[in-house]
Amino acid sequence: MVHIMKRLILASVFTLHVAGAWAQQNDSVQIRKIVNEVLLSGKCYNDLRYLSNEIGGRLSGSDEADRAVLFMYSKMKEYNFDTVWLQPVMVPHWIRGEKEQAYATRGNKRIELNVCALGNSVGTGINGLSAPVIEVKNANELELLGKQGKLKGKIVFFNSPMNVLHIHTGTAYGEAGWQRTKGPAMASRYGAVGALVRSLTLALDEHPHTGATQYNDSFPSIPACAISTIHANELSALLSIASYAETQVYMRTTSRMLPDVQSYNVIGEIRGTEKPKEVIVVGGHLDSWDNGDGAHDDGAGCVQSVEVLRTLKTLGIKPKRTIRCVLFMNEENGLKGALKYAEWAGKSDEKHLVAIESDAGGFTPRGFNTSATGKSFEKIKSWQPLLKPYGIETIKYPGGGADIGPLNKYGTVLIGFVPDSQRYFDYHHTSIDTFDKINRRELELGAACMTSLIWLISEYGL
Repeated sequence: MVHIMKRLILASVFTLHVAGAWAQQNDSVQIRKIVNEVLLSGKCYNDLRYLSNEIGGRLSGSDEADRAVLFMYSKMKEYNFDTVWLQPVMVPHWIRGEKEQAYATRGNKRIELNVCALGNSVGTGINGLSAPVIEVKNANELELLGKQGKLKGKIVFFNSPMNVLHIHTGTAYGEAGWQRTKGPAMASRYGAVGALVRSLTLALDEHPHTGATQYNDSFPSIPACAISTIHANELSALLSIASYAETQVYMRTTSRMLPDVQSYNVIGEIRGTEKPKEVIVVGGHLDSWDNGDGAHDDGAGCVQSVEVLRTLKTLGIKPKRTIRCVLFMNEENGLKGALKYAEWAGKSDEKHLVAIESDAGGFTPRGFNTSATGKSFEKIKSWQPLLKPYGIETIKYPGGGADIGPLNKYGTVLIGFVPDSQRYFDYHHTSIDTFDKINRRELELGAACMTSLIWLISEYGL
């Protein structure tokens, strides 16, 4: 009897092993079909061409943002998603105004400065602003100089470069980002009248990188600009000259904030066949800064997300769980679209199982980062060998994204798509974030990897 039981146990183990191997082989075949469809017949590259070249920068509240909403809505309809709708959301309406001007003088020496207004910044007025400039390299130095009264009446020049030693450039961006988001308000607290912020990039070039700044209502809002890295270095060198002459900076911006306007999140879905109330969200943000085309940030993530559903529809794959594409409005200077969708999701009778975001450019796929823990994390990680042939080398904890972040409070597992990061911040928030910087194969491989992971989640759950 003991021998019979042992044989039965061994047979059961063998059967499970064979079944698992067979399932994995079938999964591999299905994923190959997905990849083939995207690489042979993908639409995301041409969709991005139109979004970038024909519409261009899509700052929330702008006519271009409205056109982008209508274009992506029409694409979801064209691709025959089960349901397509627009979700109204009120968004900030900031405008840049005329092209910015700036230069620095010290005695008889003058250098022109390439600058651009930071998002949400107030303008200097039509006559511009001229004041002595003082350089700070970290938050502690700012606080010390402020308490000593040395910032009053000055333009504060924030000059803390991104750390080149971080291999993943997003980490360096996160560390240096305080200068742009909080720096002007911190300087205003101590009486500063303006701010210049070193562009958040590892590149040494003449292109200023914009991005949102956040004012503190307790202090006056002061004009704030990003300065290109080359000109940041030149200004720093000018300030280091030992002489009695004081360095002055002139800057002129006409940016201003208008009343909020109505815009929309663009949403399309394929309903699940077995568990339609379990939802997998995939998305990016449809708005972009106005100085470029927003091709990498985040046109790429939007068209990749649409491509996920288009591919499944085209192949006739019927997902077990609902897969929903959400193109969020106003990530760049307010996050209103993300907050509106999360508010709606919290009132629905659905379970938002997973949310995946692509907002790191259309570069070669490298991995996924996820907030999943325990068995859920192990399950996602177990699929990495299936995705490795297409570029997915790592699945790591933690992960998420700005637009999917508000869903975290509902227990949603957050996943960020991770493409190669080395070039992203060369283009990020600049006038050179344009369609010609997009590589078709890289963009499509990213869409194929996202589709494959989403199909696996839909098929097996977490």
